[in-house]
Amino acid sequence: MLEAAIVIAAVAIGSGLAMIAGLGPGIGEGYAAGKAVEAIGRQPEAENSIRTTMILGQAISESTGIYSLAVALLLIFSFAFPLFGRLLDFLG
Repeated sequence: MLEAAIVIAAVAIGSGLAMIAGLGPGIGEGYAAGKAVEAIGRQPEAENSIRTTMILGQAISESTGIYSLAVALLLIFSFAFPLFGRLLDFLG
């Protein structure tokens, strides 16, 4: 059952590393929003165009964070939970 414990640990580490990918979209979206506010301050008449482009770009970049969440959940629920039950049966 040592193998199950090693796999559970590897899945936990892999899931954590997958969630690091969520940092990129968060930083990028904040940067894009800040630049959009600057652009609107310089050209208030182009506000609608700037806002539309910013929201579209943020929606596309957010998909990266959602994919990383999906990978992390897939790792946890497909590998760790079944092995965790077997490991508890072995220990208990």
